[in-house]
Amino acid sequence: MAADFPGAGRIFPRILGRYGGDTPGPLVIGIGGMHGNEPAGALALQQALEALRAAEVPFRGSFIGFAGNRAALARGCRYIDEDFNRAWSRERVIRLRGRGATPDATSEELEQRDLLASLDAELARRRGPVVCLDLHTTSAAGTPFVVIGDTLLNRRFAFRLRAPVVLGLEERLESTILNHLGEEGHVAVGFEGGQNDSPSSAAIHLEAIRTVLATAGCIRTEDLPLPAHGSEDPAADSDAPSPVVEVRYHHVIRKDDEFVMEPGFTNFQPVERGQILARDRRGPICAGESGQILMPLYQGQGTDGFFLVRRVRPFWLRLASWLRRLRIERLLPALPGVRRYQDTPGTLVVDPRVARWFVVELFHLLGFRKRLSREGKLIVSRRWHESRALEELQGQR
Repeated sequence: MAADFPGAGRIFPRILGRYGGDTPGPLVIGIGGMHGNEPAGALALQQALEALRAAEVPFRGSFIGFAGNRAALARGCRYIDEDFNRAWSRERVIRLRGRGATPDATSEELEQRDLLASLDAELARRRGPVVCLDLHTTSAAGTPFVVIGDTLLNRRFAFRLRAPVVLGLEERLESTILNHLGEEGHVAVGFEGGQNDSPSSAAIHLEAIRTVLATAGCIRTEDLPLPAHGSEDPAADSDAPSPVVEVRYHHVIRKDDEFVMEPGFTNFQPVERGQILARDRRGPICAGESGQILMPLYQGQGTDGFFLVRRVRPFWLRLASWLRRLRIERLLPALPGVRRYQDTPGTLVVDPRVARWFVVELFHLLGFRKRLSREGKLIVSRRWHESRALEELQGQR
């Protein structure tokens, strides 16, 4: 049975609507409802499209909204058979593009085949760069936030959203649609717009959609007036730079863990080392270090118990931007303990026993993400699309 909050249990069409297309420019893709208990993003996309049409807003490029897991949205549950936002591995996408779903396909596999075909069709028709906005909500209350793969172009969009920016989450959560779209070479921004059942979440998402459309150069912000959403976050109306945090710990829930979060935690709430955060069949689960808690799990489905994050000093962000613009990463294979991986562009093998000093931190700084560990070595990959996407977007201005 669907939960009792705005949009719960609604049957959404796959394509929520489209706008623009007459004037060349970026293609902005919005996706809402990748989890069925998070309908606010799909509602906001519908409202944004209606507002654009009602105001006849001048538009460069085109904007299309998609609903994610339609079957789960209709039931008001996170997913039916498997987590739809953990199913976008390269291997699975290639299979679905080839022979399609299997005879014993899960509900999510059928949804994915349909959504992937719709996305591919839109991308094949594009006449400019692509910007993707993936809209979510969380089971805990607290400040909305932005999730990105750490490229300079993704940062540009993220900082305009005037919300905390989380780095490293896409590295911990494999096979999300955000990872898929980013690795396809597009700007990809995730936005967590409040709590699942909050009446204000759709309005917060609506404001984020307007900001992304304006940042992409599709509209002028003032051409699309929106009602105030009454955010209680004082940073939302501040001119101060958005805080940036990095993920330090991810508590993964295993089958039969009997995991239960301690009550009352909110996103970005400070926690102290040793503080009890949750319990499972083995006993209390304590914070391994002091920081802030993110996405504590207060819903029945899901394998992500919580995350711990820590603030990133602005100095490191500025240094990273400077180093990337200088293309310092080209010198990395000359360092001890670093070599190219099977002639794969932008992918390196790192031996931490040789390259000992701040290995992961250094590669994060230069825009790499850790792929996997193999035989004591790290395989890291450059977010290769950064320069191409930047050139495309600048060429449209």
